Amino acid sequence: MRTLLQVAVALVLASVAASPGGAKGFADKDLARLETAASRALGEGFSGQARDGRLILTCSACSGEPIVSIEFGRQTDGTEQRVRAGTTTVADLEKLCRLRSEECRISALEVAPAVGWVSRWTIGSSAAATAILIRDGDLLTIRSVAADGETARRQIDALLPVVRTSIVGR
Repeated sequence: MRTLLQVAVALVLASVAASPGGAKGFADKDLARLETAASRALGEGFSGQARDGRLILTCSACSGEPIVSIEFGRQTDGTEQRVRAGTTTVADLEKLCRLRSEECRISALEVAPAVGWVSRWTIGSSAAATAILIRDGDLLTIRSVAADGETARRQIDALLPVVRTSIVGR
């Protein structure tokens, strides 16, 4: 006859084995460690401040005074699984985004083992780009607001190699 401890250990091991890929999430969630590398990746004039699970990067000397934020959250509504399985496509995501803003455009990001995409749209006289990365329910959002869409997207693209290495992991 099994003891209560043996049954409990068996249940814990079964739940860990059943979770996808060990469900470990992002490799690192310390945005303070990312601050210097992210500022360098964005270029001269950018400085950052990590606080309360968010990293804000600004450049007051840059044209358009761009602002970039990086923050963690959770996304456990099944979106990650549907994107991985192809049930939800980039075209599906763009249709949803265009319901809010007709000029919204979405493209996939190569951020394995996470899944991700980036959207672009205008906000009044400014433009924005938002990258969404999800791994095992962990959500990383990178938002960039700039004078034009190309600059906003370029800032996201400049940060992605740093984020892939430091945050996403293998």
